[in-house]
Amino acid sequence: MNMPKISSKSSLFLLLLIISTLTIIPYLGLTNFHTKGEPREAIVAVSMLQNDNWILPINNGGDIAYKPPFFHWCIAALSLPTGEVTEFTSRLPSALATIVMTLMCFLFFAKRSRNDIAFLSSLLLLSGFEVHRAAMASRVDMVLTCFIVLALLQLYRWWEHHLRGIPVWAILFMSIATLTKGPVGIILPCAVLGVFVLFQKVSLWKAIYKIVPIALLSCILPLLWYYAAYQQGGDTFLQLVMEENFARFLGKMSYDSHEQPVVYYIYITLAGWLPWSLLVIMSLFVLKYKKPNGTIKQYWTRFKDYITHMDKMRLFSLLSIVIILGFYCIPKSKRSVYILPIYPFIAYFLAEYMFFLLKQKPRVWRIFSIFIASVGGLLLGVLILVKTGIIDNWRNEFPDDINYYITALSDSWNIISIVTGIFIIFLIYDIYKSKRYLTYNNRYIYSVVALFFGIQLMLDASTLPVILNAKSMKPFADKVIEAVPEGKIYSYVSEPMLHFFIINFYTQDRVVIFEKEMPYEGYLLVGERDFNYIQEKYGKNYTFDPILRSDRKGNDVKDFVLLLDFQKHDCNKD
Repeated sequence: MNMPKISSKSSLFLLLLIISTLTIIPYLGLTNFHTKGEPREAIVAVSMLQNDNWILPINNGGDIAYKPPFFHWCIAALSLPTGEVTEFTSRLPSALATIVMTLMCFLFFAKRSRNDIAFLSSLLLLSGFEVHRAAMASRVDMVLTCFIVLALLQLYRWWEHHLRGIPVWAILFMSIATLTKGPVGIILPCAVLGVFVLFQKVSLWKAIYKIVPIALLSCILPLLWYYAAYQQGGDTFLQLVMEENFARFLGKMSYDSHEQPVVYYIYITLAGWLPWSLLVIMSLFVLKYKKPNGTIKQYWTRFKDYITHMDKMRLFSLLSIVIILGFYCIPKSKRSVYILPIYPFIAYFLAEYMFFLLKQKPRVWRIFSIFIASVGGLLLGVLILVKTGIIDNWRNEFPDDINYYITALSDSWNIISIVTGIFIIFLIYDIYKSKRYLTYNNRYIYSVVALFFGIQLMLDASTLPVILNAKSMKPFADKVIEAVPEGKIYSYVSEPMLHFFIINFYTQDRVVIFEKEMPYEGYLLVGERDFNYIQEKYGKNYTFDPILRSDRKGNDVKDFVLLLDFQKHDCNKD
């Protein structure tokens, strides 16, 4: 933990590689799918492997994927050695993307700043709530973020070389980003570079002359896939592309999609940077503020002077934050993961600010460390109460849902829980012991950061998997597989674009849509509310006999799920 002993760039890079690997990779497969988003992406890779269609595979009973295929290619490729898509292999691309992005950002910032700032910014990036969550999820967003950020770093290097030659790596990274989620993979890096070079007094025409060609070159690989996909999907595919990319941006989608006000990105960014955003908020109460002095014109002059003399790398980082955030403020559709590409650049400024607070406002660090230590101690105390059975004396006082999770957490301690618990206790003691030497070196910062990593490990390794698995529909999916070991399983969901994603994944894409095929007999998955519609519309022609009912509401349809054996009254297929 004593940074002066490990201060070279190569040593810090190796240490960062070890930390990022050990805090993400081992826990990817511990949690079953419990949301609709993850299995919706993973099932695309399942259909790729099953049908050997790597261009535009059909899944979920007739859907085509809503996003380009690079993320799904990664899942399928990583699943080839075992021949099966699992929770681990479907989340591995996001984890690897996070690790690669973190390491490359460290090298980028270390070369242009101080090693300690670059290292701390990388640790903050890894441990922040939003990035850590995205790193552990089977979603396209972290892979997209990785390649947008890598493209930005390469474009900055291109500018350092006076925009000479062709930035091959930047073009490749933008191409892959576009193959992950669409044209934003090209638009955002080129927009940031364009504004940045204009700040460097490059003429507008030269900026266009330099940037437009690399944007066009970045389109070549994606266009090859779009053409091949159009050959398979035709107008249906084209309509989906237009809606997901252009209609979403213009707010003209055929369905509501995460519509939020602009202020959403303010509080969601603060939430995404927990717990470190709390330190920033605390510091606002101890900073000294000067009374406004001067006119608006004078303030504007000072601001322009500050920007003009700002360190170029810091200016590029600031512009990356402002332009990407501003871009995503335009569409009505807003989600926290959209702005993930700004997180590495925020991390750098946050690391600078944390070192400033350590030297100038150490009291804030002391208060914050007490808060983090209290969280760690509380988590450890609750787990001890639950796992030792002491809390059983008060079980009657808790609601049924809480008791359900207490029961799930009551398993015996595993080795990771024990080691992590000891690690947390040691760090709490170390923080308390070194409080007198708070401002002498950076050890205090790293002890607090390490303590939070310990809390994350405790949650990821032994707490959250148990709680989230208790919410998952996988046990019900296993019962469905036992009842229907082979063949199609029909389904009905009244809400458009919604399916039994989790059950479909665990049944290996055997769930198809009832009303598309109108079979004579088979098995039907349906929510209890939707069954009223099925019974009313088809009850005269079909007999439905219940086989299974889920003991919890489904993660996707938000209702108790029924498995019914059905048969048409007139079974004469001729």
